[in-house]
Amino acid sequence: MSPTITPFNASIPESNLQDLRDRLARTRWPGRETAGGWDQGVPLDYAQDLAAYWAQDYDWRRWEKKLNGWPQYMTDIDGIDIHFIHRRSPCENALPLIISHGWPGSVVEFNRVIDALADPVSAGGSAEDAFHVVTPSLPGYGFSGKPARPGTSAEVIGRMWGKLMARLGYDRYVAQGGDWGAIITQSMGITETQHCAGIHLTMPIVAPDPDTMDNLTEREQSALDRMNDYSQHDSGYSKIQSTRPQTIGYGLADSPVGQMTWIIDKFFSWTDCEKNGEFHPENAITRDELLDNVMMYWLNNCAACSARLYWESFNTPNLDPIAIPAGASIFPREIFRTSRRWAEKRFSNLIYFNELDRGGHFASLEQPETFVKELRDCFRVLR
Repeated sequence: MSPTITPFNASIPESNLQDLRDRLARTRWPGRETAGGWDQGVPLDYAQDLAAYWAQDYDWRRWEKKLNGWPQYMTDIDGIDIHFIHRRSPCENALPLIISHGWPGSVVEFNRVIDALADPVSAGGSAEDAFHVVTPSLPGYGFSGKPARPGTSAEVIGRMWGKLMARLGYDRYVAQGGDWGAIITQSMGITETQHCAGIHLTMPIVAPDPDTMDNLTEREQSALDRMNDYSQHDSGYSKIQSTRPQTIGYGLADSPVGQMTWIIDKFFSWTDCEKNGEFHPENAITRDELLDNVMMYWLNNCAACSARLYWESFNTPNLDPIAIPAGASIFPREIFRTSRRWAEKRFSNLIYFNELDRGGHFASLEQPETFVKELRDCFRVLR
């Protein structure tokens, strides 16, 4: 490793945890919602129940210990400290993989898949499917540094990841991502083609092909309906964060319940969380994992700086063609679900495309075994 890479261990002072508990105890609650369920956002009863658990029963040290069980590092890239997990495989000829989260996610998203990807033999798989796993925190997220000036767009982050992989000594690697991680990974498929051998996406960003509008499949019509519902009822957060990230940051940085509900609302909307006719985020992801993820924002004061990625990139998506090998796994509760023929319009070398029966936006948390299999199947032909 380069000498500019230094080991890192998470070690949150107890005073920070006590401050969190004190703030939770002083929460000023809004009135109860006037519509049923989640129609107006996170219901008051659930918010109060989750906040009480957070204050009284949640154990940060459990997640901190698990996080510190993986080799973690810090390195300065273009003036920003980047935190990353680097789980090298014990298997010979493992394929280097950089995997990127989005908002409102963090490296918590990959806690169920890192070891299985790196050590498939221990997980009941084949050594031929092993990866050296690099899992960075985006600039302004988690333990990474906060950009001090404009310019850290998704495309810039993609180039930063290329520098990170080079610094780790990986001359040839593959990349994976969903949400902002998908946009970052796609940008690597444009700018890092000398070293990035292929990409895999769980939310490919493509435009629906206008030539298909008179001959839509049932899945394509469903995808358009989902996007329309998102635009009408579920996208307010993105408009705020892409125009006024600093303003929303004040409330979220000051109120743990504000930060918690701002994030949890999306885990309700974007997960495959139906069970026996009830939709609830804890049907898809455990309560502790939901709060582990919230804590990566709260403890690191990431509300405003994480939202600024929307200000940098949300309104200027790059839809340039991508020629390197690309794969996609489409989960049914994803925000946008492309069809194969739409995807082929942008990805001229689509080596893998699969539509799954269960799972949503946070696939690696919701369906970890399926997620791992999808990456193995996609990248097998590139080894």
